[in-house]
Amino acid sequence: MSRRAEIATAFGLLSRLPTGWLSDGGQYGAMGRSVWAFPLVGAAAGIIGSLTFWVVSGIGSPPAVAAVFALAAMGLATGAMHEDGLADCADGFGGGTDTARKLEIMRDSRIGSYGVIALVLVFALRIALLSSLATPSAVFAALVASAALSRGGMGLFMALVDRARMDGLSVNVGRPDSRAALEAVALAVLIASLTLPFTTALAACLGAAAGFIAVGALAIRQIGGQTGDVVGAAGIAAECLALTAIVAAAA
Repeated sequence: MSRRAEIATAFGLLSRLPTGWLSDGGQYGAMGRSVWAFPLVGAAAGIIGSLTFWVVSGIGSPPAVAAVFALAAMGLATGAMHEDGLADCADGFGGGTDTARKLEIMRDSRIGSYGVIALVLVFALRIALLSSLATPSAVFAALVASAALSRGGMGLFMALVDRARMDGLSVNVGRPDSRAALEAVALAVLIASLTLPFTTALAACLGAAAGFIAVGALAIRQIGGQTGDVVGAAGIAAECLALTAIVAAAA
């Protein structure tokens, strides 16, 4: 299958953006092989968010307001699927008493108090971080790099962490091709390196890695492995820690 078809598959899986024009004669690639293109989806979401920030700040709105609109635009572009995974994980890990119950709660489409708290904290953190960057150019670099890194590590995360159950989105995607997973990491690092100064890019990469490691360790302890929700939560954690590292390096 062509690279173009795999890019279409990645965008179809991780975003709500139209992908038909990307498909190769109507053909889409295998999901497990398409993970190499995940950073491209993240970069596209980051560009959409940063352009929104630029437009809103350009009409005189303060950085915090522009940041809210930027995150809303990114949520519309991605369908907020990773935020949904974070909320499900927070509810399951916080409300379940054993593995079976935690997985059952994570399947429930209703959101509980743990999920609400997790989402509020994550959005508050990202708004504060983007507001501190203030300028559209700095926000562009931070959003594109952090979003690419957060998606770039997902394939390797799925390849290294065993599945906690034998159905769901993670199983449908399958265990990613190891070469494709490594290509995704390399592409994400390249994008971060092209948009950020070297030391800042390095800090962002380490922050993203810490996010994946922390959520992976927590998921193994809580439910014995990963699910689609866990992958989404890990991506959000990686994005937040990458953004934090970018802001800290720029201070």
